[in-house]
Amino acid sequence: MRKPIVGVIGPGEKARKADIEAAEELGRRIADLGWVTLSGGRNSGVMEAANRGAKARGGTTVGVLPTSKREMISPYVDIPIITDMGNARNNINVLTSDVIIACGVGPGTVSEIALAIKARKKVILVLASASARKFFEELAHGLISFADSAEHAISLARKVIDNTLP
Repeated sequence: MRKPIVGVIGPGEKARKADIEAAEELGRRIADLGWVTLSGGRNSGVMEAANRGAKARGGTTVGVLPTSKREMISPYVDIPIITDMGNARNNINVLTSDVIIACGVGPGTVSEIALAIKARKKVILVLASASARKFFEELAHGLISFADSAEHAISLARKVIDNTLP
């Protein structure tokens, strides 16, 4: 059986401290389960934190980069996928992941969540604001779940993976 792939998405430079902390904890927990952490691969914000957490526990990390600039690759990415596709790479992130976990919300994150909804992928929002919860609940009831911690998000992700992978 192949390893489950968990997409961890969220803001880069504008990530909140709480989002970065949650992403790093998610990376650790994903690695502890033997799953693969997939992110946007850049050396900032949620992407960097998720990869750093996964590598701290010996996990495997994949980064799907929007650019061809190798200096933007997080040092915690094992497998960088250089796309030079800008935001179009978000579709690769979404379609490759078995489940998407969002830590924080920025314009790029919202586009990934929208792509996931269109692809009928399950999305878990960690520490979402009341306005984000309301918006996404109305937009995609049944595809969106909310978690108040990394531990809770992993519990929800485990249910998704158990129901989707053979």
